[in-house]
Amino acid sequence: MAVVGKPNLWSIPAHRGFADALVAGLLPRYSGDPLGLARLTLLLPSQRAIRSVTEAFVRALGEQDALGGLLLPRMVVLGDLDLDEALGALLDPLDGPDVPPAADPTARWLRLAALIRTIEGDEAPKGAALLRRAWEAGQTMDRLAVEGIAPETLLSDEIVGLVGEQAAHWQDSTRGFLKLMAHWRAELQAQGRVDPPTRRNLLFAHAAQAWKASPPKNPILAAGVTSASPALADLLRVVSELPEGGVVLPDLDLTLDDAVWDELGQAGHPEEPGGPPFGRSDAATHPQYHLKLLLNRMGVARGEVQLWQRSGPASAPPERARAISNLFLPPQASARWVDLPEKQRRLANVRLMESGHPGEEAQAIALLMREALEIPEKRVALVTPDRALAGRVVAHLARWGIGADDSGGQPLSQTLAGRFLLLLAEVAGEQATPVPLIALLGHPLVKAGETRPRWLESVRALDLLLRGPRPDAGLEPIAGVIENKASPRRKPGLNAWWGEAAAMLWPLMEAARAEALPLSTLLDALVTCGEALCGQGLWGEADGRALASFVEGLRNASDGTDLPIPPRDLPAVLRDAMDRISVRPAWGGHPRVAIYGLLEARMGRADLVICGGLTEGVWPGSPKPDPLLPPAVLRQLGVPGADFRIGLAAHDLAACLGAPEVVLSWARRDEGAPVIPSRFVLRVMAMLGEKLAKDHRETRIPAWAGGLDVGRKVPPHPRPQPMPSREQRLVDIAVTALDRLRADPYQFYAQAILGLRSIDALDAQPSPAWRGTAVHDILDAWHKAGAVPGTLAATAGVVLDSMQAHPLERSLWRPRLVAALEWIDSEVTALVAEGRRVIATEIKGEMKVDGIRIHGRADRIDRNPDGSLAVVDYKTGAPPSGKQVQAGFALQLGLIGMIAGDGGFAGAEGEATRFEYWSMTRRRKGEPGFGWRDEPILEKPKRSGIPREEFLPKTEEFLREAIARWLLGSEPFTARLNPDIAGYNDYDQLMRLDEWLGLLGDEEPNA
Repeated sequence: MAVVGKPNLWSIPAHRGFADALVAGLLPRYSGDPLGLARLTLLLPSQRAIRSVTEAFVRALGEQDALGGLLLPRMVVLGDLDLDEALGALLDPLDGPDVPPAADPTARWLRLAALIRTIEGDEAPKGAALLRRAWEAGQTMDRLAVEGIAPETLLSDEIVGLVGEQAAHWQDSTRGFLKLMAHWRAELQAQGRVDPPTRRNLLFAHAAQAWKASPPKNPILAAGVTSASPALADLLRVVSELPEGGVVLPDLDLTLDDAVWDELGQAGHPEEPGGPPFGRSDAATHPQYHLKLLLNRMGVARGEVQLWQRSGPASAPPERARAISNLFLPPQASARWVDLPEKQRRLANVRLMESGHPGEEAQAIALLMREALEIPEKRVALVTPDRALAGRVVAHLARWGIGADDSGGQPLSQTLAGRFLLLLAEVAGEQATPVPLIALLGHPLVKAGETRPRWLESVRALDLLLRGPRPDAGLEPIAGVIENKASPRRKPGLNAWWGEAAAMLWPLMEAARAEALPLSTLLDALVTCGEALCGQGLWGEADGRALASFVEGLRNASDGTDLPIPPRDLPAVLRDAMDRISVRPAWGGHPRVAIYGLLEARMGRADLVICGGLTEGVWPGSPKPDPLLPPAVLRQLGVPGADFRIGLAAHDLAACLGAPEVVLSWARRDEGAPVIPSRFVLRVMAMLGEKLAKDHRETRIPAWAGGLDVGRKVPPHPRPQPMPSREQRLVDIAVTALDRLRADPYQFYAQAILGLRSIDALDAQPSPAWRGTAVHDILDAWHKAGAVPGTLAATAGVVLDSMQAHPLERSLWRPRLVAALEWIDSEVTALVAEGRRVIATEIKGEMKVDGIRIHGRADRIDRNPDGSLAVVDYKTGAPPSGKQVQAGFALQLGLIGMIAGDGGFAGAEGEATRFEYWSMTRRRKGEPGFGWRDEPILEKPKRSGIPREEFLPKTEEFLREAIARWLLGSEPFTARLNPDIAGYNDYDQLMRLDEWLGLLGDEEPNA
C-alpha cells in the first residue's frame, strides 16, 4: 500500500470568481509541459461546472496569447444528486468494479406504492395520494443512503427507544416506513440490485480504495464540491492525500475567527463518543456550516486549508470578502456589528432594489440587464430560485429582441407538450367536461399545419355551444348539444367535424370508463389519442423529446407493477411526476446574458449578478421536514436537519456577492399578499445601518420600470350617450326589452342596435335564466300533455334529466322546484274547476305600434269564465313590485295583453283583464311552502300599482312615449338613465361604468 501524504486543500474566496480563479491557478502549475493540463483530471460537481471551467479556460487563453493552444484537462462529473446527474465514466466505467446495478427510480416509486397498499390494506391512501406517499418514502430512503446509514441502524435499541418517546403519529409513520423498507430491501436482494445512492457510495468507496492502494500517476484535483455526504468526504480525503492530488473548496472563509467557527456547532463531530453528531444549537443556516461538516467528515482541520494562490484578478473588491464574512455571523457573534467600522460593513458595488410586486420586479431586472448589455463585453446574470420571476424576465427581454436561456429550466408539466398530455388525462378523467375538452382541442400542437385554421373555427363554434351549465359526462351528450343548439347553417359541418374529433378521442374515453387500469394501459391510450390529434409533432421539440422519454420510462417501469390507477386520478399522478422533471432550453440565447437557478449558478461568472426573488419562502425556501421520520431520530442518526438547506442557500448568496457588481432584488408582495423580505436582505440592511443602507439603495431602475408601460393620463371616460342614425334606431322591441329601454337606454342600444350578447363561461353554474328556461319547458310540456292533475312533478323529472346541467345542481334545486310545481298543479286544477282554462303556453305573438314591431312570447294565456283573457308570467324569483309597474319599468304583462287584444297571438285573441305573476319562491308573510301569485293592480288598500281599467292604456302610453323618444326621435341612449332601477349588468364593462358613475355628483337622472 502506498504511503499517503499530508492532505492538500485550498479555498478560493467569495470575492473571486471560482472558475476563473481555479483556471488562473492551474495554468502556471501545468502549462510548462504541453501535455501538463491534459494529464490533469478535474473532479467537478456537475455538467454546469464543467462548462463554466471550460469557458474560464477559453477566457484565460484569450487574455494570454503567449500560451497558444492548450489541451484541456479531463473533467469528470461527481454526479450532483440535486440535478439528477450520474457519475462520470472515470468513477463508473463500463467495465468497472463488481458493484450491483441500481434500481430504476421510477420502477421503485411505483413498486413502493404497491407495497404500501399491500402492507396497509384498506387504510392505505388511494390514487395520487398513495403515489405521493411512495415518493416521499423513496426520498427518505435516499436521504438515509446518502448519509451512509444502514437500515439495521434504525432497529438499534437506541433508535427504537427514541422512537417510543415521540408522538403517536411519528411512531406510526416510523413503523410503517420500517416495514416498507424491509419489504423493499428483500426485493432488491432478490433482484441483485441496490438503490442509486447506495451504488454511488459503493463506487466512491471503490475509487477511494483503489487510489489509496495505488495512487494514479497523473494529478487529480477535486474542485467546487460542496456536498458533505460521508462517502464523498472519504473520497475527497483520499484525493487530498494523493502525491499530486488536492481539493479546492469554494469560499471556505479562512478569515473567520476561531470563536465564530466554534459557534457553528458540532457539524457532524459528536461531543462525546456515541452522541448525536448534530447539536440542537448548531448554526445549520450559516453559509459555512456545510463546509465545516465536510471538513469534519474528511478529518481535516480548517487550519490545514490554504488559500488558492495565483487566483487571477479579483472579481470584487477584497474588502468585500470581509464584509460578507461579517454579514453571515451567527447570532452571538453578530453582536459585534455595533462596533464594526464602516469599512468592514460597507458592501461596495452592492445595491438593494425593492419593487412593489413581482411584475414590477421582473421589469426592473430586465431593465438592469438591458442597461448592462450597452457596455461591450459585459456579462450579466440573473440568479433566482423563482421560476415564475425568471419567466417574466425572459419575456421582458424578448421585447428588445434579447433571447435569454433560463438554465434553471421549466417543469415538464408547464411546457407545451407536457400541458397537452395533462389535458388529455383531464379529458379522460373527467369524461370530456367542457373546460379541459375545449382547451385540449384548441391546444397549439393539435392539427398544426394548413388544416389548423379550419379546425379552430369548429373548436370556437363548439366553445360557444358549450357555454353555460355543464352537459352530462361523455362524448354523446356533446353531439346532442350540437344537434339542439347549432344553427341549421352550421349544423352539418359541425356534426361532421365533431364526428372526426370524437373518433380520435373515443379509444381514450372508452379506456377511461373502467374503474381502474394499469398505468401502462392508460399511457398507451394517451399516446394513441395524442398522436391522432397532433401527429409526430407532439414529440418534435425539446419538451416533446423530454415528454417522450418520460412516458417511455413510466410505461416501462409500470409493466408488471400491480398498481391499477383510477382514470380520475391520472391527471394528479402525471402532474406530480412531471413537476419533478426540468426541461432546460437548448443553448442559443444571448452570449452575455444568463439566467440561473441556485444550483446552476454555482461556479458561474458574470460582471453583474442580480439576485432576484429574495423573499422568505423563496430564497431561502421554507424548510421541509421529513414527513416519515421525526427530527429527533434523524438528528441522532446523523442526518442534517431541514435548516441545512437554508445554509446552502446562504452559501449560494455569498458566492453571488463575490461578483464585481451585485443587485439584491425583492418585491414587497407576491401574487396574493404582502411578503417578508429574505432574512439575508434583512441582515444586509441591519449590518449596513440606516445611513449606509440608504446609500446602497437602487431607486433609479424601479422608477424607470414603473413608468415604462404607463401611458399619458387621460380624463375619465364620460357617461356614454350614443346617438345612432335614424335608420339604425328603427329596430324591433321585445316585450322584455321595453323596461330596459326606459331604465337604461344604453343597454337596449347595445343589445338591440349593436346586436351584442353576453355569453356564459364554460362549465358555468346554472343561472337564473337557465332555471327560468327549465321551468317554462316543464310547464309547457305539462300543459301540452293535457295538464293531468298530479303529473307535473313527474314531467319535471323527465325534463330536468334531459337538460344541460350538472346532476348535482339538478338534485339540489329539484326539491324546491317540485314543491312550487305541486302548488301550480293544484292551483291550475282549482282554476279549471272555477271555469278558467289554459288556452296557450309559450306562444309567440307580435303587433305594430307607430310602425315599430313589438314581439314576444307569453308564458301562459288563460280564458276566464266571462271570455276575457288572463295573462300569466312565471317567475323563479321575486316578481316586480307594484311601484315598478306604476313607474313604467315592468311592462311585460301589459305588452302581452296589448298583443292579445290586437290579435297577435293565434288562437288566443281577446281582451286581457287579469295580469298575474306566478312566483315559485317561498311564500310571503311567513306562510309555509313555495308558490304564490300576485297582480300589480291598484285595488287593495296600501297597495301600489295601476288600476285595472287603466292597465293597458297606461302601458300603451309608456310604450308610445319610449318609441317617440328613442326610436322615432333623436334622444341619446344614455347609460344608466335611471340608476336606481335594478336591472341587468351585462354591459357595465362596455359602458365603462366604474369610470364615471362616481362622478355624476348631484346630476338629476332623467325621467
